[in-house]
Amino acid sequence: MSKMNCVVIDDEMIAREGIAGYVKEIPYLNLVGKCKSTFELDEVLMQQKVDLIFLDIEMPGLTGIDWLKHADHPPIVIFTTAHREFALDGFELNATDYLLKPITLPRFSKAVAKAYKTWGQSHAIEEENLTSFFIKEDNQTVKIQVADITHVEAAVDYIYIHTIHKRHMTLFSMKQVEEQLPKEQFLRIHRSFIVNIDYVEAIEGKMLQVNGKQLGISRGLYQEVYDKITKGKVWKT
Repeated sequence: MSKMNCVVIDDEMIAREGIAGYVKEIPYLNLVGKCKSTFELDEVLMQQKVDLIFLDIEMPGLTGIDWLKHADHPPIVIFTTAHREFALDGFELNATDYLLKPITLPRFSKAVAKAYKTWGQSHAIEEENLTSFFIKEDNQTVKIQVADITHVEAAVDYIYIHTIHKRHMTLFSMKQVEEQLPKEQFLRIHRSFIVNIDYVEAIEGKMLQVNGKQLGISRGLYQEVYDKITKGKVWKT
């Protein structure tokens, strides 16, 4: 089951921790941030792939509604508030649902299930049609063409995305990258490597030659990797 990365935004610690506790009860949610303001939310969005936001409406400074009005391509939003009169504003901004405080777990689960269904449909379309994406690299937002990626390599706190043109470094986890790249084209061969099958040139022992580089295959993944790459089309003499 694919997991949605979610962030909780609420200026009240008790409310923030309460929603975070509910998130842990839902197997297909992955909490990647807890914020007390929309400014902190913007920082998280620069560092993480976020699919769902639990957004408090009333906060000091920029409110949840104001933030959503000005957000470019925001994730799925579920509004949270203690005031029912804000519901109409939330739905006019295409929020998926509206949770009235105090929030119960059954009501929370129902809202999340609706968001997961919406995300699952769009996620499948994005994965199927993904041709490019952007990453944060140094002080730039850099466009990466999926077809140009030869392989992805894990480092300590970041990853290298190797393309036919150059190597890019960015803050992502291998798991995040693996979930986003088209599964019919990209294959995890080791905890440190994801390869583009189109650039595999040879298999020799427990090594893959990918665009002129030798990459190791995990012992436990060898047969799966071999079968997916060759697809049973090995001519024998």
